[in-house]
Amino acid sequence: MSSNQKVLNLDNMNPNVRIMEYAVRGPLLIRATEIENELKKGIEKPFKEVLKANIGDCHAMGQKPITFIRQVLALVSQPELLEDDRYPEDVKERARTILDGCRGGSVGSYTDSPGIEIIRKHVARYIERRDGIPCDYLNVLLCAGASDGIKAILRLLVADVDGKKPGVLIPIPQYPLYSATLAEFNVKQVGYFLDENKNWGLDVNELERSITEARKHCNPRAIVVINPGNPTGQVLTKENVVDVIKFAYKEKLFLLADEVYQDNVYAEGSTFYSFKKVLTELGSPYSEMELASFMSCSKGYMGECGLRGGYTEVINLDPEVKAMLLKSVSAMLCPTVLGQTVMDCVVNPPQPGEPSYESFQKEKNCVLKSLAERAKLVADTFNSIPGMSCNPVQGAMYAFPLFKLPEKAIKEAKNQGIEPNAFYAFQLLENTGICIVPGSGFGQVEGTYHFRTTILPQPDKLKNMLDNFKDFHLKFLEQWK
Repeated sequence: MSSNQKVLNLDNMNPNVRIMEYAVRGPLLIRATEIENELKKGIEKPFKEVLKANIGDCHAMGQKPITFIRQVLALVSQPELLEDDRYPEDVKERARTILDGCRGGSVGSYTDSPGIEIIRKHVARYIERRDGIPCDYLNVLLCAGASDGIKAILRLLVADVDGKKPGVLIPIPQYPLYSATLAEFNVKQVGYFLDENKNWGLDVNELERSITEARKHCNPRAIVVINPGNPTGQVLTKENVVDVIKFAYKEKLFLLADEVYQDNVYAEGSTFYSFKKVLTELGSPYSEMELASFMSCSKGYMGECGLRGGYTEVINLDPEVKAMLLKSVSAMLCPTVLGQTVMDCVVNPPQPGEPSYESFQKEKNCVLKSLAERAKLVADTFNSIPGMSCNPVQGAMYAFPLFKLPEKAIKEAKNQGIEPNAFYAFQLLENTGICIVPGSGFGQVEGTYHFRTTILPQPDKLKNMLDNFKDFHLKFLEQWK
């Protein structure tokens, strides 16, 4: 049967799905996977392996799982191990608590749609410890990674008001989940540029420009802030957070705070300030603003991407809207229970005096210390390469360097019908096996070229990757001068 005879084809499928793109898993990753298969078949390449620095997948890059987390997962998955003397008592206590919250005492059963009640209460206590501000566990919804929580909130905003399509302000550069989801939901993307010259800081004048322009063709309803930043690696100052809150209040915007990298702060003098904490401390009227904030177990020191755990906290929602949100998430039945378990380990970790405390702290601190060292190494190396500059990687897991391309290479890219920074990235992949994401996939100031790379390869591999990167770049400049 030919394509045009199918009941569903490109011409009659959902056009929003057709136009959506997700850059970190785009054409470069497809080609990287093809090259991996070619290497397995013995096809000669100028390198031995493909290094996928395109996505923040910690364990795929060699990070070891946290023992405490995996032990709790083992026990909830196979409860007979609760009788095994090899497991510490605090691990057993966590597992029993979670299993007690599961119907039938099994993680194979459905939970309540917002998640297991005791884990939601542990999340609330974690937020209270972090911010010094009360948290109602009924405002906490567990989700399958932060992505599901973000989409659940954005879905609520999909409504034309006064005949105008909704719009959402997102930072440029942005994490492609946002552009992809807005395209899927047929919501207008309203970009506001981060200031590269001020370490990717936020400028209120740029926010004003962006929303004024947007109101000509849509109805801006929300603003997204990613802090610490992805792909840019900055950590917002408290003053920046205050500026955004006051802007959102003035413009009547719903606040979405993507805070999944809150454990990943490396630079001296940088501190993570949650939007909830700052908003509450500002007092009325700001403390009454609607806010959704997101956390994940995929990042931080945990890196448990594949287990899909996360939470959303919503505050100051209209009670009727909150009821609709709960109805919406109930249609997905419940988040994965193993993901909920990992989230519980993150928000309810071993405490001083418990048998797992010292080993847990040692493993956690070791991961974060190594990431801090790699963050500095990556930025320093790119700043040492002719024609490149890179802001300090203050937090998160990525660098987003600026680089200059020879005019001859730009013309060749245009002849091939691809973005110049994508042309560079494909050349890098074919010659070195290093897979990055072109800056055009995240958004960038017109006429500038960037790429995003993770800082996640283990130290020896990272040093080798950066050496190969520098060598390639110098040869590329010579070839296209």
